[in-house]
Amino acid sequence: MILSCNLYVDGEFEGTINSQNEINIGKHGHIKGDVTTKRLVVQGFVEGSINADKVEIKSAGRVSGTIESAELIIESKGIFEGNSVVKDLKALPERKKAQISKS
Repeated sequence: MILSCNLYVDGEFEGTINSQNEINIGKHGHIKGDVTTKRLVVQGFVEGSINADKVEIKSAGRVSGTIESAELIIESKGIFEGNSVVKDLKALPERKKAQISKS
């Protein structure tokens, strides 16, 4: 499924979802597959790979799989099982190396 609008899922869906905006998985929502979006809010259950700028797992939410995002928020009692990859590492400031002068 390819979308240019927001999507709210409160049922079951199996497959790939690509959205240019926001996807919200309701408390009764269950996604099995790959999700690519700008922002993902999970109140239900997602199984699969997620690629998003921002992922929020709410207190009733559960994600099982891989999350690739620039920002990951997990509320208290939210569940995440899997791997997380941080996007846009180039945007992070570089660490300054300590210079040690020998006398």
